Amino acid sequence: MQNARNRLLSVWFVTCLACAGFVQAADRAGIVVLQTDFGVKDQAVAAMHGVIRKVDRGLVVEDLTHEIPPFNIWEAAYRLNAVIDYWPTDTVFVSVVDPGVGTSRKSVVLRLKNGQTIVTPDNGTLTLVAERIGVDAVREIDETRNRLPGSEGSYTFHGRDVYSYVAALLAGGRLAFDDVGPLQSGIVSIAYEKARIVGAGLIGGIPVLDPQYGNVWTNIPADMLASLKIRAGDHVSVTINEGEAIRSTLTMPYVHTFGDVPLGQPLLYVNSVGMVAIALNQKDFASAYGIASGPAWRVTITAAKAE
Repeated sequence: MQNARNRLLSVWFVTCLACAGFVQAADRAGIVVLQTDFGVKDQAVAAMHGVIRKVDRGLVVEDLTHEIPPFNIWEAAYRLNAVIDYWPTDTVFVSVVDPGVGTSRKSVVLRLKNGQTIVTPDNGTLTLVAERIGVDAVREIDETRNRLPGSEGSYTFHGRDVYSYVAALLAGGRLAFDDVGPLQSGIVSIAYEKARIVGAGLIGGIPVLDPQYGNVWTNIPADMLASLKIRAGDHVSVTINEGEAIRSTLTMPYVHTFGDVPLGQPLLYVNSVGMVAIALNQKDFASAYGIASGPAWRVTITAAKAE
C-alpha cells in the first residue's frame, strides 16, 4: 500500500513540475539516411557510419540501400523518390552515386519544400524529388570549410569526407543550411519518358526493375488505366521500346496479383508504389525479354482488340 502511495505521489510531483515548465521532453534525435552504389563488401559504408557517429553519437543512422548498380545515377534518383515520403520531414538523406567524384561536378545540399534535406553530388540524382515535391533552396557545399577535418588531400571518397560529414552536422543542428555554401539557381536534371495519355494509349518509362524478381516497373500511375476504362480482367497490348528499337510486344491481362494467371504467363498489375508493372508469374520477365531500365526505355499500353 505504501509503495502504491509513493508511486502516486511521484507521478503527481512530476506532473506538477511539467505544468510549471520545469520538465521538458527530450529533443528528438536527428536522422540520417544513406544511399550509395558502394555495396557492403568492404569498409566504405561503415566508414560513412563512423564519420556520422564521430560528429554526433545521438544521431539515428539508417540505410536506404547500398546496392544501386555502379554509376547508375538514374536508379539512385528513382529509389530516393520512392522512399522519401515515408520518412519524417526533418530527415537528412545522403545519396552518393558519383561517377564524377573529384571532378568539377558540384556537391550540394538541397532543401525540399516539405522540409527534408538531401546531400548529394549534383549529377541528376535530384531529378525526381525536385520535380515531384519541389525545391525550396539548394546550396553548393563549400568544401574548404565543410568537410571532414584532415581529408583535404582525399579526392575519391566524398561520400565519407564531405557528404556524411555535412549531413551529420546538419542533422545534429551544428551547421545551418544557410552556412553550407553559396546559393544555386538550379540543379542538374535527367530527361526521361514521362507518363502520359496519347490518344487511346498510355506511354511511360521504365525507371527501374524489381531486382529480386525481374518484374518491369513503369512510372504510369494506376489511375491512368481507369481513365482509359481499362479494368481488372481486361486484356492489354504492351510494347516495350529501347529508344526507337522495339524489344517486346505482348498481349496480357490486367489483374490484381500474380496468381491470377498460370505459371510463367505475362500479366499487367499495380505494384507496391501504385504504378503499373509487368511480370511473368514466378518467372523473370526482364531476363526473358531482354528488358532493362533507364531514361531511354519506353512502355506503350493500349486496350487489346477483342478477337
